[in-house]
Amino acid sequence: MPNTILQARDVTFEFPLQPVFSHFSATLRAGITYVAGGESCGKSTLLRLFSGDLTPQAGSIEVCGISSKDKLASYKQHVFWIDPRTSALDHLSPNDYFDLQRKDYPEFDDALLLELIEGLSLSDHVSKAIYMLSAGSKRKVWLAAAFASGATATLLDEPFAALDKASINFLLERLECVAHNTNRAWVIADYEVPQNLSTVLTIDLDL
Repeated sequence: MPNTILQARDVTFEFPLQPVFSHFSATLRAGITYVAGGESCGKSTLLRLFSGDLTPQAGSIEVCGISSKDKLASYKQHVFWIDPRTSALDHLSPNDYFDLQRKDYPEFDDALLLELIEGLSLSDHVSKAIYMLSAGSKRKVWLAAAFASGATATLLDEPFAALDKASINFLLERLECVAHNTNRAWVIADYEVPQNLSTVLTIDLDL
């Protein structure tokens, strides 16, 4: 059985006047966990809780035994997350952004990054400002960093959105390559699980 990477126990979280999770628990092992569900069911919120960007009102979340509440800085060193809709990094170039990730993740793989840049057709864009890129190209930048980061837990929110068909196929091939990894967990939130993608767990928030 794959190693346990991330553990959520009795997590309760709500926005003002908007309950989202009550006593939610899950054990995420190495490989791919899919978080499925319809609009506004809490998929992105769950990823933000797993990332440490949001703090549960009750319960605990740990990655490799490190608590997001008690040791947040150490926790975040093991988790890759970026909101794909963010504009906070638009002033940077992809190369600038990759430099930041090298500092944050000691296992960052530059050789793999080059393969991802080529496979996602980013070579002509890595020196441009991110605000100049299309929505699809911006997502490709985040995806390249995610795979190259070497993070123990990698969180991807709707990773196929705005991608061209060739990039979707490339991403599916990459995900299948990591699906049987024994020391990294991938958590993908989307409306439904792509066919033929190997997963170890599906969390359906509509149930």
